[in-house]
Amino acid sequence: MDFESKPLIGMVHLKPLPGSYLYGGNLEMVIDYALKDAKTLEKAGFDAVMVENFGDVPFPKYVDRTTVAAFTAVAKVIREEIGIPLGINVLRNDGMAAYSIAYAVKADFIRVNVLSGVAYTDQGIVEGIAHELAKLRKLLPSRIKVLADVHVKHAVHFFDFEDAVRDTVERGLADAVVVSGRATGKPVDVEKLALAKKISSVPVIVGSGTSYSNLPKLWKYADGFIVGTWIKRGGKVENEVSLERAKKLVALAKKLQEKTV
Repeated sequence: MDFESKPLIGMVHLKPLPGSYLYGGNLEMVIDYALKDAKTLEKAGFDAVMVENFGDVPFPKYVDRTTVAAFTAVAKVIREEIGIPLGINVLRNDGMAAYSIAYAVKADFIRVNVLSGVAYTDQGIVEGIAHELAKLRKLLPSRIKVLADVHVKHAVHFFDFEDAVRDTVERGLADAVVVSGRATGKPVDVEKLALAKKISSVPVIVGSGTSYSNLPKLWKYADGFIVGTWIKRGGKVENEVSLERAKKLVALAKKLQEKTV
């Protein structure tokens, strides 16, 4: 994926998968809903999509075999039906599962919530998995990129932000860093985003809260945008992707890109 063009990465939030507490008993429905959102994002002109097991609350730190199997089934269908880059994020912090799924379905990148350091979350203490993931990447070589959060959302952090950025890149071997707000749909702190851009040697991605109104302000400091909440119908994360809202954001991004070329 080319970060020079500041890609828009649209979220495909999966309905509860088999093995999760809220699973409704119909995997085909989960697949159909996810595929519809993915196709809508591609039709709107988004540069990539990322699939996430968003409906699997309460999240475990690492998922079980049932989730991996079901997630792979969904991702495979999406990979076969769309022509833009595909990413995988397995909540809460299962980067090994994400990489394995991505490898199996020929996806292009993964997101890891805690690659380096420690996060205090509603799942308890979540520790970095950089070493384990590096071993897996060595075992299964590929072009899959690792997008790693720094001070991930829905968590409390006691490590200095600047040190966390450097550790994630230099010691965690991230291919890009993700900077988010405090929770899903919450805007990023622009000062933190600017700091990350200043000190990071890899691309810096906005991980939450991007909207039509704040995209121009964020554009200067970010190399890409992961967008979920704003592009949903009515701007509500639980709804399906809105073609109209997604197209509107793409049009704005193109205007901003033209001004910076």
